[in-house]
Amino acid sequence: MRRVLTPLRDPQSRLDVVWSLVGLLTGTIAFSVAVAWWAAVGGGLTYWYWEPFLPVDGDGVTLASIIGLGEGRRPEIALHTGFGVFALLTLPWVMRAAALTHAGLAAALLCGRAELQGRVVRAEGSRDAARTAEAESLRRLERDIHDGPQQRLVRLAMDLGRARRQVHADPERAEEIIEDARRQATETVAELRSLSRGIAPPLLVDRGLAAAVEEMAQGCPVPAEVDVDVPDGLPPHVETAAYFVVAEALTNVAKHSGARGAEVRVTMSGMWLEVEVSDDGVGGAHEGKGLGLAGLARRVEAVEGELTVTSPVGGPTAVRARVPVDRH
Repeated sequence: MRRVLTPLRDPQSRLDVVWSLVGLLTGTIAFSVAVAWWAAVGGGLTYWYWEPFLPVDGDGVTLASIIGLGEGRRPEIALHTGFGVFALLTLPWVMRAAALTHAGLAAALLCGRAELQGRVVRAEGSRDAARTAEAESLRRLERDIHDGPQQRLVRLAMDLGRARRQVHADPERAEEIIEDARRQATETVAELRSLSRGIAPPLLVDRGLAAAVEEMAQGCPVPAEVDVDVPDGLPPHVETAAYFVVAEALTNVAKHSGARGAEVRVTMSGMWLEVEVSDDGVGGAHEGKGLGLAGLARRVEAVEGELTVTSPVGGPTAVRARVPVDRH
């Protein structure tokens, strides 16, 4: 009994029952409208051919004469041909309206759960992609810090220890060591600042996406033209995703493309932020070649966006990303 009654407590099951009744009505209406409109098109446009075969009323009263167009064959043929032309011109809109009426109610009554399940699946995919991208970013940051600033700081400590031991015995040598240590400290600070851009770029936080992309393009070894046309107030996760798309793409341009120039475009298209980085290099880039594009694709997927890479051998290469923008 419970197995029989359980579906009745499900709202979707009740909607299915409603659709079994409403669908018959809307389907019948849509079918009737379609048949009537096609009949009007076919009958009106061919009336001139089969009108002579129609029986003639003894008093000569026709529809054309009733509405004041005149008596005889020509007014009658012109009237029905006009009906056919009107039906033909309006046929696409009438058919679309009939189909949308039927399909719209079907989607509203039958697809609610399917759409919810689809959103859940997309949300789970975005969550998994975000976790993977975050884990990879942390591992890469840890490796970069270990291989770069950490080694520099160890050497800096050793040099300062040497300078302290030689400050009295050999002041000139101690001064050289201290100067070298100062240079190492400056380089370490610059390297740490560069690594911090991979976490939360200060310029992006302070001045927005346009300024951050401009500065990034200016620092690229390959000349890059920049066209950024986006409104203020974009969600932080959208700006961050767009920034990293440009950063990773320009890094690949500088390291692997052999390009002489690049172009960066960041624009809005409806409720989507579109990012495109193209170059005139040798091409051949794809997500499986270890150029950081696979991780970038996961980062874009984490914000429910799309990343496509077009890079035939011989070039050119274009990296495009679309990120949905929800300002509410």
